[in-house]
Amino acid sequence: MTGTNDFLSFESHTLTATFLDAQKGRIRRPIEVRTHPITGRKCRITFSRSLERESALQTLPPPPPDADGTADCPFCPSQLEKYTPMLHPGIAPEGRMRSGSSILFPNLYPYGAFSAVSLFDDRHFVEIGTADADTYAHSFINCARYLKRVSRFDPEAVFMAVTQNHLPAAGGSLVHPHFQVHADRIPSNHHTFLMRRAADYRNQTGHLLFSDYLAAEQAAERRIIGSTGPWHWMAAFAPEGFFEIWAICPGKTSFFQLKTRQWHDLAQGVVNAQHFYRSLCRNSYNLGLLAVERARSALELKVTLVVRANYAPWVRSDITGYEVMLGDMATFNAPEETADLARPFWA
Repeated sequence: MTGTNDFLSFESHTLTATFLDAQKGRIRRPIEVRTHPITGRKCRITFSRSLERESALQTLPPPPPDADGTADCPFCPSQLEKYTPMLHPGIAPEGRMRSGSSILFPNLYPYGAFSAVSLFDDRHFVEIGTADADTYAHSFINCARYLKRVSRFDPEAVFMAVTQNHLPAAGGSLVHPHFQVHADRIPSNHHTFLMRRAADYRNQTGHLLFSDYLAAEQAAERRIIGSTGPWHWMAAFAPEGFFEIWAICPGKTSFFQLKTRQWHDLAQGVVNAQHFYRSLCRNSYNLGLLAVERARSALELKVTLVVRANYAPWVRSDITGYEVMLGDMATFNAPEETADLARPFWA
């Protein structure tokens, strides 16, 4: 068990399962239970499960069946003007917003009051690890500009996020690459918890939560991966997904505080992470970046990426009864191993 201070404690406990194998006699299997210092949620690292053979992880799976289905894709350039909706004129009189290679328009199946889609790259299917960082940067910038306009249109819609579902295994309905952009008056569960946690931490310590978390990880060194500009990348101490990676931008509490260069720095790190995931023969992942756009917000910007089960026939799901019914993530490899494997992609 380790700790940094009374408010930010890195806790871990090792359990041992002992049983008799029919051929090998007595066997001892270690399990590490970690409690995340930010969320207080537990994660179980079941090291022995990495020995299990899992299908579709020996090589990168082939592209999805509709990887060439440009004729039926509403996001492809030839269909976009005809099939995608246009933004409220009070937000964007031009109908759709553009930034470099990115086009942004309303989500036809919205999650909230201000729900949009931001495209990047004109290709219909962009295999993991093959995207250009500039296309990601243009899309991030487009998202930030849209959210700024939403903030002016509805100042109470302060709970904002940018997310990505890469391939159907991660929840993506279309393979054409895009972000989902959200702004609402009603906070998500994560917004609610992190907003309160960051505010309580600042009230008790006078410090910013993620800045102190980053300082603790930098002192420990074992989970730090690298940096791209002001973004510092690390393996999550108690992951809630496979090969979970965080990036923290210390001191920045608003999308609107970031300059163009800093969005490009973030995009480069996302592409680095894709290259790492590709090296593991993984093809599906989720990304999330959220903010509370209030003047006194203590919640700094943090990006999270997690691998999902591969998009391929008969692949085992990454979510089991343990996660759904007991609420603890059970992953197979230590975050320190994730950091060791990922560092070369930031070199």
